[in-house]
Amino acid sequence: MTKAPVFLIDDDADLRRSIDQALDLAGLATEGFARAEPVLDRITAGFGGVVITDIRMPGLDGLSLMTRIHDIDPDIPVILITGHGDVPLAVRAMREGAHDFIEKPFSGAQLASIAARALEYRKLVLDNRRLRAVAGQADDLEARLVGRSNAMIVLRRQIRTIGPSDADVLIVGETGTGKEVVARALHDMSARAARPFVAITCSALPETLIESELFGHEAGAFPGALRARSGKFDHARGGTILLDDIGAMPPDLQAKFLRVVEERVISPLGSNDTRELDVRFIATSRVPLEELVAEGRFRPDLLYRLNAVSLTVPPLRDRAADIPALFTQLLASAQARHSLTARRPNPAMLAQLSSLDWPGNVRELRNAAERHALGVAELDAPTADIGTGRLSDMMATHERKLLVDALIRHRGALKPVYESLGLSRKALYDKLTRHGIDKAQFQESPADE
Repeated sequence: MTKAPVFLIDDDADLRRSIDQALDLAGLATEGFARAEPVLDRITAGFGGVVITDIRMPGLDGLSLMTRIHDIDPDIPVILITGHGDVPLAVRAMREGAHDFIEKPFSGAQLASIAARALEYRKLVLDNRRLRAVAGQADDLEARLVGRSNAMIVLRRQIRTIGPSDADVLIVGETGTGKEVVARALHDMSARAARPFVAITCSALPETLIESELFGHEAGAFPGALRARSGKFDHARGGTILLDDIGAMPPDLQAKFLRVVEERVISPLGSNDTRELDVRFIATSRVPLEELVAEGRFRPDLLYRLNAVSLTVPPLRDRAADIPALFTQLLASAQARHSLTARRPNPAMLAQLSSLDWPGNVRELRNAAERHALGVAELDAPTADIGTGRLSDMMATHERKLLVDALIRHRGALKPVYESLGLSRKALYDKLTRHGIDKAQFQESPADE
């Protein structure tokens, strides 16, 4: 089995060779670097090793390197090598996330012992992530909600405060900002984490069956109801119910839902009996619900009931400084998902990305990272013109981008792609052939065509 690597960065070639020999004798796989910059091209969120770096180096110093590494994954251990006068600086760095530090002069055995413990720690972190993934849980909050802007720091602090409580929560944010990610984080931090998390998209429920879908029904409650059926609220007992896009809930249903929220009881269709409901409600909205109340489309009493605790997820344009780290993480995830060689975006590209508005927010940025990882399209400015030149060329470029976006959105399944684009199956195949697009690149598993 391949050993997890120890990346060693020090501009002193003699010291680097000495440390390399000591770590090699201890059975550790070491790779040396004279400068910090090349290391960043090798670091991903799934990196299984540790980094040992001198604090003072020309170019990118050890502390700046640590910050850049932790932008990618805050749980990658970084061990700092310090001179005598750098100890206060190293202590401060420990408070800011350094795993450990060692002061010169030191023995190779000392450093090998620290590195071995750091590798064990990193292995434990990755093992826990894999176990959480199997259990349907996500990584830690910093990895789920990337960003060091004040808005994201405040949001994470609010989630940590509210998550363990049993309070109902309203989450407001534009399309694609990550409202469901916030909702799942709240659930995972609560005592209900081991119970179901049931997401209900209010705008997607058929209006004629919405009550049956939510509350369940008894046999004979309406034509076609041949036997009793539990609703989604019942399935979530003991857990959390996410009501996505609650502003789309029909007004008559809002009144019934208000009673559920206030009394925690439900009555299936066709029944006069009530059943107690032990759930936590989290609702999301793309616009402030006060606007819908003013338009007469949402009940003010339901708003007041849900608005006791509210969170706002900021759009990307309000936290442009977070875009480089977020795109880097999304790109690393896309590369890992498609078993591609990890490659870090260059600073010029990250600067360009940060200057864009991203009206589709994180969802749009994720699609851009996916396209970049697959090499099927260059990164496009979301709010820019298609381009200049011949009309036919510009239309072809735009058509190809629409096809790639649809394939990414539907994970390579062709039926929803041609249906969403209003094409026949044959027309879609013709267009994919004409643009040289291979549908297999977008499939995580054989597509249901």
